[in-house]
Amino acid sequence: MRHFTERRDIVRPGVTRFASAFLTLESILKKKDQLRKMVVHSKWDGLREVSSKKGKAATATMMNPEFWKEVKMCLKVFEPLVKVLCLVDGDVKPSMGFLYGELLKAKREIKQVYGNVESRYKDVMAIIDKKMEGRLNSVLHLSAYLLNPHYSYADASIFDDGTIIEGFISCVETFYHDDDDKQDQAVNVELRKFQNREGSFAKKLARTYQNFDFNPASWWKLNGNETPVLQRMAMRILSLTSSSSGCERNWSVFDLVHTKKRNRLTTARLNSLVFIQFNSKLMSRRQQIKSKKITDVLLSNDVMQAQGFMFDGGDECATVVYEDDDEEEMPGTGIRWTVIGEAMGASEQLELRRSSRIRELYAEEGFDSKEEKFDNEDGLDGMDEGE
Repeated sequence: MRHFTERRDIVRPGVTRFASAFLTLESILKKKDQLRKMVVHSKWDGLREVSSKKGKAATATMMNPEFWKEVKMCLKVFEPLVKVLCLVDGDVKPSMGFLYGELLKAKREIKQVYGNVESRYKDVMAIIDKKMEGRLNSVLHLSAYLLNPHYSYADASIFDDGTIIEGFISCVETFYHDDDDKQDQAVNVELRKFQNREGSFAKKLARTYQNFDFNPASWWKLNGNETPVLQRMAMRILSLTSSSSGCERNWSVFDLVHTKKRNRLTTARLNSLVFIQFNSKLMSRRQQIKSKKITDVLLSNDVMQAQGFMFDGGDECATVVYEDDDEEEMPGTGIRWTVIGEAMGASEQLELRRSSRIRELYAEEGFDSKEEKFDNEDGLDGMDEGE
């Protein structure tokens, strides 16, 4: 297979099982011609596995036109949902104000894939509605959808939707649960101003809502001064994220730092290490956004940016972090680096040891792996017997 696909794998891992299934299916479709050539090649018939039941089934599947037709249909159906997943999992902006609206958009696109024939798309819609019920159509999601001018100003019928208005009123009652005057002010006075685009909502600068990349919470901060009750509520809701992905990534960094071999770190030092590593990742992400080289959020990274550049040698450690500033350059690599000694507990700048990661940088120097014995020996320094 790798001979025909130019040494590329079919399976593409993602940060979720749903993403992995979609990315792998997409990868299979892109390699359709190569895979079909593979199963008709003379070497294919010479493989022992091909004569088995599974081998014959695989051959028949690759040559079945209906299979490729259904793969293409699956990708068309799930692509709108993957876009929603990218939005939810991303760190670029708060997604609460866009989630419900993008889900409705995804449902419309899926219906178009099936030619707007209800008998063809009703099963898929039933699954989506079941997943949304009680999870993604709460009063918080409905209120965020209503208060986001990107949707409510583009479609005035949103203000006439009974389900959305009822959800908004319920959200107001919860947000201002002990103040009837503010509830009345938000629902009967300020919402009407927002709907009719009165006062500051009518300004030319308020039309930035037409851009999908705008921040609705910032929009309310700039344009909602004449509706302070609704402004406070809108800013709180539209600043929320709709998933715990950010927290999960932070917890993953803790798992990478606090391991079985490095389990005697103090709380302060552990927090400092996580701070360096996690923010290094965020800085790298920000640079990618500025340079428009944003990688697919759903694709899993091989390692965290700082992972693999941590060296523990007894009581002293050093971390190497990429820097944009003019720091010392690692000889022969073109990589600029600095040692973060304070967070690691090191009293002075340490010399880099050639770990497995650094060893690749020196491959051209004819490095002899037999001299690597001290790597394992250093890892045992400072450990008591039985540890």
